Amino acid sequence: MRIQLLSDLHLETESFDPQPAPGAEVLVLAGDIDASWQGLSLFAGWPVPMLFVAGNHEFDGRDIAEAWAGLRQRCRELGITLLEQAQTVLTGDDGRRVRFLGTVRWSDFDLFGPAQLERALRAGGYFAKVQRSSQGGRPFDAAAVRREGLQCRQWLELALSLPDPDACDATVVITHFAPSLRSADPRYGRQPGTASFCNADDDLITRADLWLHGHLHCRHDYTLNRPSRAPSRVVCQARGLAKKGEADGFDPLRLLVV
Repeated sequence: MRIQLLSDLHLETESFDPQPAPGAEVLVLAGDIDASWQGLSLFAGWPVPMLFVAGNHEFDGRDIAEAWAGLRQRCRELGITLLEQAQTVLTGDDGRRVRFLGTVRWSDFDLFGPAQLERALRAGGYFAKVQRSSQGGRPFDAAAVRREGLQCRQWLELALSLPDPDACDATVVITHFAPSLRSADPRYGRQPGTASFCNADDDLITRADLWLHGHLHCRHDYTLNRPSRAPSRVVCQARGLAKKGEADGFDPLRLLVV
């Protein structure tokens, strides 16, 4: 199956006109498309199925529960399939069936282990303040983000552990947050704030054939070996902010094959 992947378009401030990639069979939106949700209308009438995993900025200034309800309605209106701790199966032109598992996979801040958890949570507090979200009348702070992240991890681990009921030919995971330190932005490296962008899900990566993510404003494409099988592949196709030069080299029409 040929996949077009877009993320971190930030249409609330950036100018970008998305176009269908020739030959694509599905469009995957891996979060931070538009904090206002208005830019999602640019995908109305898209010629192939669209799968969307929300990013943290889709919740900017909103109550988390209310945002989920509103975002689901917005996606239904536009014909976009929103995946949150959910899966769907698509059949490619070649007849192969592909299972897509999607979740935001919020940060759990465990990237550097228990000894560094408190430092990572303190650093994560900055990003939570920038997001300005709430949950049940309380700030959606780093501790709340961690709780959500652990729930996402639990769901994803279970989904990847159980036998595939649809007996699909391939499994693709879509998250907004990155699954490995290998996806860290090279501009910032191994600092406590990196745990707000990457999770330590390396043990889960090899249970999927392809893992797609966003959140980091840089591109990645790497593999993890697994015994007697083709390597698992991790791809980030984020555009980022043009004013910071992050969009340089971005190819929105690139196709990924699984």
